Amino acid sequence: MRLTTSRLDAMVEEAIVDAYDEYEQLAAFHSAIEDRLTLPFDTAVLGVTVTVTGIQDRPGSGIVALCRRGRHRQAIGILDLPPPEPAPEGWAWVEAYRHWAS
Repeated sequence: MRLTTSRLDAMVEEAIVDAYDEYEQLAAFHSAIEDRLTLPFDTAVLGVTVTVTGIQDRPGSGIVALCRRGRHRQAIGILDLPPPEPAPEGWAWVEAYRHWAS
C-alpha cells in the first residue's frame, strides 16, 4: 500500500510531537518504529535474503536494522533496506521516517 504525502506528514507529526531538536526527533522515530514494527522479518540485501531481528539507534548512523544470515550479523541503515515483500506490520513507520529524513 502506497502512503500519501499527507498521511506520511501526519505520521511524522505523531512521532515527533514532543521532540524539540533533531536528536530528540530521531529518538522519537526509533521508539515509534521499535514499538510498531513486527520483528523478525526477511528482506533481501544485495540479492541475499537476511532476517531483520531488531533495530537500534546508533550515534552517527541513525536507526539501523540488525540483520542476520546464518552465523553472520550486520547492522544496516534501516533506510538502506529495500521494502520487504510483503511488508511486515508497522513498516509504514519506516516509510514515515524516510519521509522525515528526506
